[in-house]
Amino acid sequence: MIEKYAGFKVIGEPFQLFSLSHIVMLLLLVSTVVAFYLLRNSISGSGRRIIRYFLAGLLLVSELTLYIWYSYTGVWNPVDSLPFQLCSISLMLSIVMLFTRNFLLFEVTLFLGVGGALQAMITPELAYDFPHYRYFHFFLAHIAIILASLYMIWFEGYRPTMKSVWKAFGALNVLAVFVFIVNKWTGGNYMFLSRKPTNPSLIDLLGPYPWYLLSLEVAALGIFCLIYLPFAFVEEKKRARA
Repeated sequence: MIEKYAGFKVIGEPFQLFSLSHIVMLLLLVSTVVAFYLLRNSISGSGRRIIRYFLAGLLLVSELTLYIWYSYTGVWNPVDSLPFQLCSISLMLSIVMLFTRNFLLFEVTLFLGVGGALQAMITPELAYDFPHYRYFHFFLAHIAIILASLYMIWFEGYRPTMKSVWKAFGALNVLAVFVFIVNKWTGGNYMFLSRKPTNPSLIDLLGPYPWYLLSLEVAALGIFCLIYLPFAFVEEKKRARA
């Protein structure tokens, strides 16, 4: 029974892209985002603190239980078990951001976290399907990463600027250099800097290795600009009114 819910071996059919279990989690993401938006003006004070600490706790527990799972299954390996995927880095930054409400961390996490987590939600690098622990861990952690930045926008009133886009882009490249060295040391593929993911993903549209790394640079900057676009539109409307 434990092997079915938390074992290393995939029992039954592996996770399938846009299967029912995938669509359910996409709907959960959409519904929680909508709920956050609708509640943004009706929750204040201690209610906001509860949400903030709950999100931070959920992210922290998800990361801790992942390493417990690595230990239980005996599969920890520096090749693929270190926290150097983009979403793992965003997760840790989100925890610190929620506890400290640091604006610089918000600027970086909004673009790296939301951009990376959305891509992961749409094209998951995942073998385990419902009801396995890794299925719940993967989706709930990525949903919480997205909600963490949206919380800072809708409940704390934080807003990015165009400078935030370049700060996040610079941070991404600094992280990429560091992770590239880690990949050389471990033989890993963190941030998919050594090869494409095995599952179908948006990276498949960006050309062969190593040229897709250049395409990723352009795509990342484009995604960051798209994330910033609604804020730029709102600011332009405010200037027009003024």
